[in-house]
Amino acid sequence: MPRGHHDLGGTPGGGPIERAEHQLEDWEILADAVNQALGAKGIRRTDELRRIREEMDADVYRSMSYYERWIASAENILIEKKILTREEIDRKVAEYEKRWGNP
Repeated sequence: MPRGHHDLGGTPGGGPIERAEHQLEDWEILADAVNQALGAKGIRRTDELRRIREEMDADVYRSMSYYERWIASAENILIEKKILTREEIDRKVAEYEKRWGNP
């Protein structure tokens, strides 16, 4: 089975694994909290997160950070399960950007 764009571990050219500790930004902590809450409520499963990452466009996947992929995956799950619409998410993001500015 060929490797997907998300499966870089141990491949030549995959680059080194970043092992340095770093302080998480507030939005990364929030992304983790939302992910954990969705799992605790039974809204998302690990296999769903993996499937969504595997289905991402390779260039989009590589352009995102670790937590950005989590956010994109959670959004897609909420949309697939008809809990939120893309329009609702986009409207809320625009509201936050207006209030707090772009990251």
